[in-house]
Amino acid sequence: MKAIAVKPGIPNTVHLTELPAPTVSDIPNGRGVLVRVLRVGVDGTDKEINAAEYGQAPPGYDFLIIGHESFGQVEAVGQNVTEVKPGDYVVATVRRPGSSIYDLIGTNDMTTDDTYFERGINLRHGYMSEYYVDDAEFIVKIPKGLKEVGVLLEPTTVVEKGIAQAYEIQRRLKVWKPKRAAVMGAGTIGLLATLVLRLKGLEVTTFAKTPKPYLNSDLIEAIGATYEEIPIIEGAKKLGPFDIIFEATGFSPVVFESMQALGKNGVLVLSSVTGGDRKVEVPADKINLGFVLGNKVMVGTVNANREYFEMGVKDLAQAEAEYPGWLSRLLTHPVRGLENYEELFAKLTNPNGAIKVFCEVEPL
Repeated sequence: MKAIAVKPGIPNTVHLTELPAPTVSDIPNGRGVLVRVLRVGVDGTDKEINAAEYGQAPPGYDFLIIGHESFGQVEAVGQNVTEVKPGDYVVATVRRPGSSIYDLIGTNDMTTDDTYFERGINLRHGYMSEYYVDDAEFIVKIPKGLKEVGVLLEPTTVVEKGIAQAYEIQRRLKVWKPKRAAVMGAGTIGLLATLVLRLKGLEVTTFAKTPKPYLNSDLIEAIGATYEEIPIIEGAKKLGPFDIIFEATGFSPVVFESMQALGKNGVLVLSSVTGGDRKVEVPADKINLGFVLGNKVMVGTVNANREYFEMGVKDLAQAEAEYPGWLSRLLTHPVRGLENYEELFAKLTNPNGAIKVFCEVEPL
């Protein structure tokens, strides 16, 4: 079968490769699910892997099949699979268990192991291929009515986990009913965070630098949120303070600005993965004092386990009901066929207004 792969550690090696198609018998105990891949989204992680910033090939290979934002249709299942059947639409989770206690209880996204296993990212092949096979434990069923937007589930889980963790942390307060939220950044994750917070009934302000009107600002306002181009500290004076701030800019100095805009008993969720060694000067005493006296929390979130994938399915379904067609507008830049991997990465590297770039491996 065809697949798009890179050679980890060597920059700009994305290429088309051929390898044997998997079978359900590759998974032990009759728990295999063979999936025909329909769509795979790409994001900054794929770009960084191709730039050799991180990522390792699975043992026995000198290449890594990329792609962690999957959507496909079940072709065959093992004799002990009851959760899905041939013809079902599915998405696969990304992180695979290691050896820590968190891995053993199904929360492998919270692993304390130094070495982690992620399909399409580190030590496990991804989904940018014609087929993949995996254990049914890691396969999440998608309703047929969501097939047009199912490829958005994996990025949605980043948001689901971060927001769910914020609510879980705030159980310490016994009564916590957030009303105002801010989202930093209006890219794919920022848009999805805006959506999920709106579905929860919060007043949401999304901060970004691009002057409106443009597609992203239109999408934000279409679901009743506010789009602002001003700094968040100024925005907090105008529209805050904020009970939840979801940071999704990829620009670390924004974190320290967001800390100053957070209201008492508020939660700041960090989702950006920032490499490099950028340094900024911050009013450290003022920030620290505000957090201590205001009982504030800052938490990082990465990856997601099955629980958050299932949450995402429910919210995507609710979004389609409340805001018909909104999710489809995020799918701005399709590329047809694995063989067009150069076009795929060109659109990813030079987005030119793209929200979600994805490969149409097969027609829906």
